[in-house]
Amino acid sequence: MVESIGVDIVEVDRIRESVQRWGQRFLKRVFTPREIEYCLGQGNRYTSLAARFAAKEAVSKAIGPQIGINWTDVEIVNTHHGKPEVKLRGRAAQATTGKEILLSLSHTRSYAVAVAVLRKKEE
Repeated sequence: MVESIGVDIVEVDRIRESVQRWGQRFLKRVFTPREIEYCLGQGNRYTSLAARFAAKEAVSKAIGPQIGINWTDVEIVNTHHGKPEVKLRGRAAQATTGKEILLSLSHTRSYAVAVAVLRKKEE
């Protein structure tokens, strides 16, 4: 059963400018070490970072922004099939006990978008 949906869109240039201005300080505040390693290894690192940024926002909206989760409480990883998956920790994990998050990402050179669906786990 679907409980909520979150969506976010972000300009790739906004993420590029943040990385260029703040460097590691920005990256470590928003992304986990595994996300940073993955994105910086991609052909277009800023598109990958923007897609994960949008995903974190979409997940936060699906969980409920009033929960007050940290950026790194939400980690976006790719399965061996390339499908994005959400790993949660901290308050985000506590708020979603017995639930799962389905995630879809898409991007162009200019924009990245993410949709997160929060639903009860199937028993």
